[in-house]
Amino acid sequence: MEKQYQAYAHKIIALQNADLALRDKLLQQGLLNEGYNPEMRQMHNDNAAALEKIIDTIGYPTIDKVGKEASEAAWLVIQHAIDRPPFMKKCLHLLQEAVIENKVDPIGMAYLQDRICVYEGKPQLYGTQFDWDAQGMMSPNPYDDLHLVNQRRASLGLNSLEEQTLIMRRRPENQTPPKDLAKRNVAYEAWCRAVGWV
Repeated sequence: MEKQYQAYAHKIIALQNADLALRDKLLQQGLLNEGYNPEMRQMHNDNAAALEKIIDTIGYPTIDKVGKEASEAAWLVIQHAIDRPPFMKKCLHLLQEAVIENKVDPIGMAYLQDRICVYEGKPQLYGTQFDWDAQGMMSPNPYDDLHLVNQRRASLGLNSLEEQTLIMRRRPENQTPPKDLAKRNVAYEAWCRAVGWV
């Protein structure tokens, strides 16, 4: 980590920690499976605005600048900035450049690319994004081709999509599907249009 970026690193880690603390609180209260919680949404938007100012000042928070922990924290804040499509797309471009320069973990780029694809209604490339299916099971969002997805996952050191699906279905926080999936999906589609994903 470069000393001149140390204060930025601490700030980025604090943004991540606030996000995770609120998520844990809402999870314990059972408030995460019924749409986009307003308190979580506000946290994500505030964090994204703060991180965007940092990125505009120092560029993308790469490992060499802010250290591994802060670089990963920046990725989490970006991954949760779902109300801000232009910011997420800008960060994907910066991440892709940083991957070429070997300054970030390429797995973060894969997750962000997939998330953007899902919100735009496109098939994901790495199979990293999951949601409830019509049978009440946690399943991967649509992807282009299972063989190609597994090849891409393997190139990053990830397990197969089949293995990851089993893991996702065992996670305790994924045990309760939405009470009304159809209603949740209608609200999701309206949100995608409202914020500019589609």
